[in-house]
Amino acid sequence: MSNYQKTIEKEVSLSGVGLHTGNKVTLTFKPAPVDFGFAFERIDLEGKPIIEAKAEFVTTTQRGTNIEKNGVRIHTSEHVLAAAVGLDIDNLLIQIDASEPPIMDGSSKYFVEALEKARIVIQDKEREEFIVKEVISYKDEETGSEIMIMPSDTYEITTMVDFGTKILGTQNATIHNIIEFKEEIANARTFSFLHELEMLLDNDLIKGGDLNNAIVYVDKEISQQTIEKLKVVFKKDNVTVKPNGILDNLTLHWANEAARHKLLDVIGDLALVGTRLKGKVIANKPGHKINTLFAKKLANIIKCEKRNYVPKYNLCDTPLMDATQIMEILPHRPPFLLIDRILELSDKHVVGMKNVTMNEPFFVGHFPGAPVMPGVLQIEAMAQCGGVLVLNTVPDPQNYLTYFIKMDNVKFKQKVLPGDTLIFKAELITPIRRGICHMQAFGYANNKLVVEAELMAQIVRIKD
Repeated sequence: MSNYQKTIEKEVSLSGVGLHTGNKVTLTFKPAPVDFGFAFERIDLEGKPIIEAKAEFVTTTQRGTNIEKNGVRIHTSEHVLAAAVGLDIDNLLIQIDASEPPIMDGSSKYFVEALEKARIVIQDKEREEFIVKEVISYKDEETGSEIMIMPSDTYEITTMVDFGTKILGTQNATIHNIIEFKEEIANARTFSFLHELEMLLDNDLIKGGDLNNAIVYVDKEISQQTIEKLKVVFKKDNVTVKPNGILDNLTLHWANEAARHKLLDVIGDLALVGTRLKGKVIANKPGHKINTLFAKKLANIIKCEKRNYVPKYNLCDTPLMDATQIMEILPHRPPFLLIDRILELSDKHVVGMKNVTMNEPFFVGHFPGAPVMPGVLQIEAMAQCGGVLVLNTVPDPQNYLTYFIKMDNVKFKQKVLPGDTLIFKAELITPIRRGICHMQAFGYANNKLVVEAELMAQIVRIKD
């Protein structure tokens, strides 16, 4: 699979009814830019509000995974999201004119077909991936459900289901790589037990169902009264139980279709993490509640790791630029040249280094009895790194100067002392336009994040 982000080439629509609402609904997949992720847009509401597909927005998990933002809801999001992840897509805008995607046949099959029809295309930015380095788990002591993820070379999933009924028994399903999703999992349809169906019917909670979009396991003796109800709601002249214990008009695709559908749900629910996963998921008796609680835990872990991430560089390697070469690009000179080396440089990011020594001239007057590198000079050093990045985009950098326009979200995390080696990394937030450079910059020392800031600067040509 490509390590670059993917979206679709053109928009594509499909229509149906919502399982629980019975409303007619049209869903449209639309291309989305890099780093967009997955989001739903309610085009039936004023202002067309957007709800990002993130675990933080999960509200309820009864009969599906439901997300809500600012009072706007999306019900049963999991089958759509599973299709997107299963096809290795990263960025999609999902327009919908109701609160619930169409149930179709109760699987991800039709969403997969629509996305393939729209043609999947590779985008021009590498995808982020959370590489699992240790076992992370979550257990519901009340139900005994447990889900965990452990290190693996691919994103693989195993589900084990046991509902304590003879008719279904214990089932397992596994895919060893997400690329198996289309053939092995996408067609697995949702299912319920007769006792659940009776409750839903009694409470008028399953208006869009028929015998073609849900497998019904008959786990109890079926009464004539129930048969009559089913005939009405499913618009059938007759309803019978097949020898394998499911209601008629459906043939199982696999003997373990229930376990495969639970695997589909796990993929769809874990899409709410918002980051690609590289690890092996094992889910014992999974359900939307535990899946989404686990997704929230993973999302928080990833957020903390990003915040505390320290890049590793071999300082013994020959640098891309030494101080002499840096001075060919930057106008700064000692004692105000605050970077010693450039370690990495592309059209979108730069990594530089500074050795902080006791001989720094600013230590003479800045806390001479307890020397600490001034925060403003840490920011200046990061900005000089960014200056190398932006001036590297012009053919004659010696004829340009860079000036600060704005600094936002500046945070100093740790003291920087004599003897520390500072590593700075600056990345473009937006492409450089009209000489304006907008960067996210970080500074690290002693395996810790010490400073961070959003910096905006402008390059200006020196007047002849």
